[in-house]
Amino acid sequence: MQDTDPPNRHFILHKPFDFLSQFKGNPKNKKLLGHLFPFPEGTMAIGRLDQDSEGLLLLTTNGKMSEYVRSRKVEKEYYAQVDGLITPEALEKLRRGGLEITHEKQPYLTLPCQAIILEPSPTFPERSRRVRDDRHGPTSWVSITLTEGKNRQVRKMTAAVGFPTLRLIRVRIGQITLGSLPSGHVLEVDQFEL
Repeated sequence: MQDTDPPNRHFILHKPFDFLSQFKGNPKNKKLLGHLFPFPEGTMAIGRLDQDSEGLLLLTTNGKMSEYVRSRKVEKEYYAQVDGLITPEALEKLRRGGLEITHEKQPYLTLPCQAIILEPSPTFPERSRRVRDDRHGPTSWVSITLTEGKNRQVRKMTAAVGFPTLRLIRVRIGQITLGSLPSGHVLEVDQFEL
C-alpha cells in the first residue's frame, strides 16, 4: 500500500487585534494564531497582518496556493480608519501611486491603487483596545485596494499623505470577503474561491 499525502486544508480567519500572524516562536508571550483554533501541522498564513491589524486572513497547508494569493494577480482590500478627515487630494495621491515608503530599509515607490472614502463609516465592533474617542479630533474611513503587500504598506501610505492609520481591517482577498465572520472565528473551506 502506498503512502499518500493528506489532502490540503484551507481556512478563513477573522484575525483579532493583538495577535501575531504566526504559529511558532513566542516572543514576549505574544498571542499566536494557534491559540484560536487547532490548526493542522503545516498550516501557514497566506500573507500577514501585523499585530495591530485585524480582519481577513487565509490559512492553508498548500504552499503553492500561498504563493498565488500573495501574487499581484489577487487584490487585497483594506478599511483604514485614519486620523482626521481625509481630503480628495490625499485620496488622489494614494490612487496615483509613486508614494515613497520604506520597505526593508530601502525606499520603495507604491503602485497605483484604488482608494475611496467610506461614507457612511463602517460599523465594526469595538476592538479589545480602544482606538481613541472623539475628544482627540475627527477620524474618517477609507477603502484601499492593493495588488501588492509590503510590510505595513497601508499604514505607511496613509501616513505619507498626512493621515496616519489608527485602525486597519482587511476585508477582502480576491473574491473572499470577511463578511459577518466574528473576530477570532475560523471557517474551514474545501477550497478558496478567488
